[in-house]
Amino acid sequence: MSEPSAPPVEHSGEVVVVTGMTGAGRSTAAKELEDLGYYVVDNLPPFLLRDVVRLVDESRGASQPIAVVVDVRSGAFFDSLQANLAQHAIGRDTTLLFLDATDDVLVRRQEAARRPHPLQASGRLIDGLRRERIALAALRADADLVIETSDLNVHQLTDRIARAFGTPDTTRLKVTVISFGFKYGIPVDADFVADMRWLPNPYWVPELRGQTGRSTSVRDYVLEQEGARKFVDDYVTLLSGVAAGYLREGKRFLTVAVGCTGGKHRSVAMTEEISRQLIEAGYDAGTVHRDLGRE
Repeated sequence: MSEPSAPPVEHSGEVVVVTGMTGAGRSTAAKELEDLGYYVVDNLPPFLLRDVVRLVDESRGASQPIAVVVDVRSGAFFDSLQANLAQHAIGRDTTLLFLDATDDVLVRRQEAARRPHPLQASGRLIDGLRRERIALAALRADADLVIETSDLNVHQLTDRIARAFGTPDTTRLKVTVISFGFKYGIPVDADFVADMRWLPNPYWVPELRGQTGRSTSVRDYVLEQEGARKFVDDYVTLLSGVAAGYLREGKRFLTVAVGCTGGKHRSVAMTEEISRQLIEAGYDAGTVHRDLGRE
């Protein structure tokens, strides 16, 4: 199973200041940074930036990356932001990210959202955009990274953010493999569901009945059944086929549910084996045995 390689960049303790034109994707960028493990503060008055860093240092430690979203509503506070960034007064490595798009694209996005521009007042939307460009011109010129989003969809933008600010740990696919019993219902958050009721049930083997799929004897009994190991190999291959697509679509969390009648023997053993193979393939995989112990 292969995944897109992530840049070996260290973002521990970084502060990312996200700004840019209204409608260019600030909210999308903020959500993606949050998914990447950043502590995100939206619409922060720039003069409070050092206070936020201090509070995060005290509560989460100096290695916690921070992202703050600053927009044109901050008005004159932009002078404070530029001064702090220029003087390195924040006390952390800081990256200024500016999101931009052409006026015609921004107009279409704002009209689709049916929201007025914050600087539009009683005038036209395009007038508000022009005022905003003037107000943000200096910040755009000082930006460490400018992303032009006119031709990017949401998934492409999140991918750009992940490539710029993610790490191998935060950008690889995270898989949760859940065992469950059908008589208790299918997990509602499952992306894929596998039914293990086609395998012989260890419940009917007296010496195995009281054990679970986590025991060596039950695991061996299940995996030695005809077709069991081939199923696991083929199923992991199937997950491999969708993994790259999930990542391209900005989805880094995959939930696989593996069920049997009661969630005690077959599903547990197969869940453990599927998870083991995923880990060997380099995925961040873990197991949850939802119904184990309910019988």
